[in-house]
Amino acid sequence: MLKPDAVLRRLIGKTVSRFEERGLKVTAAKIMIINKNLAEKHYSEHSQKPFFRDLVDYITSGPVLAMVIEGEECITLIRKMVGATNPKDAELGTIRGDYAIDTGRNIIHASDSTESATREINLFFNDSEIYKFTIPDEEFIYEEP
Repeated sequence: MLKPDAVLRRLIGKTVSRFEERGLKVTAAKIMIINKNLAEKHYSEHSQKPFFRDLVDYITSGPVLAMVIEGEECITLIRKMVGATNPKDAELGTIRGDYAIDTGRNIIHASDSTESATREINLFFNDSEIYKFTIPDEEFIYEEP
């Protein structure tokens, strides 16, 4: 998910192109304003932490781009591409290392596990909004098992 700071700074194209250039495919995407209830569900694992209210307030403050991205080992790959949560610790060349400025405005959220991804996808998308397709040259991206 691209957070409000990424959307408002017009970083959608630059960010999404990085995933596509790595051979990943976007199978669902929508710009939306997240309401408070949905934000609280999304960040529920942080509900007892002191920064929970700030997370909810920020993610509901403007438009986000929610996405489903697929590919082999995509969670691991995307997490590496995104970089450390604190942009000051994020390596140059990662999305946060190149574009984020502050921990509270770190431009992107990426699921940390298959379980989290499934839960989060179900919060933001219906099955009918996720499109299954193959890329014509996919055999050049992945080796045969």
